[in-house]
Amino acid sequence: MTTPSADAAAELRRGTLAALFAFSIWGLMPLYFRSVGEVQPFEIVAHRVLWSLLFLAALIAFVPGTSRFSTVGMVLRQPRLTAMLALTATLTGSNWLVFVWSVDAGRLIEASLGYFINPLVSVLLGRLFLGEQLRPLQKLAVAIATAGVCWRIWQVGELPWIALFLAATFGLYGLLRKRLPVDAVGGLFIETLVTAPIALAWLLWVNSQGELSFGTSLHLDLLLPLAGVFTAIPLMLFAVGARRLPLATLGFLQYLAPSLNFLIAVLLFREPFDHGQLIGFLMIWAALAIYTVDMLRDASDRRRKQ
Repeated sequence: MTTPSADAAAELRRGTLAALFAFSIWGLMPLYFRSVGEVQPFEIVAHRVLWSLLFLAALIAFVPGTSRFSTVGMVLRQPRLTAMLALTATLTGSNWLVFVWSVDAGRLIEASLGYFINPLVSVLLGRLFLGEQLRPLQKLAVAIATAGVCWRIWQVGELPWIALFLAATFGLYGLLRKRLPVDAVGGLFIETLVTAPIALAWLLWVNSQGELSFGTSLHLDLLLPLAGVFTAIPLMLFAVGARRLPLATLGFLQYLAPSLNFLIAVLLFREPFDHGQLIGFLMIWAALAIYTVDMLRDASDRRRKQ
């Protein structure tokens, strides 16, 4: 017979492993996108939507503990909730598209910067839209990250639009999904369901132009359906981790994905990385270090008060 403390430790281990696998898959995704690099980004995202829909439908139908189609039907009968999920689907779809394009265009370093600053964008959105108060160290972290972005603008002479777009869309997605009463699998299924007609129409149009990549080689026919699996599995693993881990731990682990993106960009894809970029990244990393220290301190204070 296990003790409550042993059960809690086992749950913590399961949550940690689930989150590590989720962030590792997200971090390694550029390798997958590079392997299908001859496919246009719009087609990759369309496949990602359609194969995700099939994969999630199978999960809902056959895997115990996930959403049921009756629950999905209840959500679809609520126009406002369905419209909000259509909006979150637009945010994730545009986020995917820009990220896939950035890998294809050799700008993965800038994309990784977007996911590094995403936690700080989420803090700022919480302040603006939820009335959450920023603690002093959080204010300092946001200020240093802003300085890092401004340094990048001054250095290059233009906005790092890829990084800002990815951080903003993913931050807004998290903000909206946090407030919607839908579970992870059911919500993701509805998001893919409402965007599936657009994805299917795009593939049909590309096929009519004779430019569809799917069906032209066994290599692509095997790889493109995996886009749906690589979309759904990490999101479900993330949900498992989020239910079992303290927010501070989850927030720390999420840096694994952009760190892997960054290492792949520099070490494998050989994207140029000069001293100017290094200074900007050092500012962002300093901001994240301050943010992480603040999270850990706050979590420790909460435990002492319990």
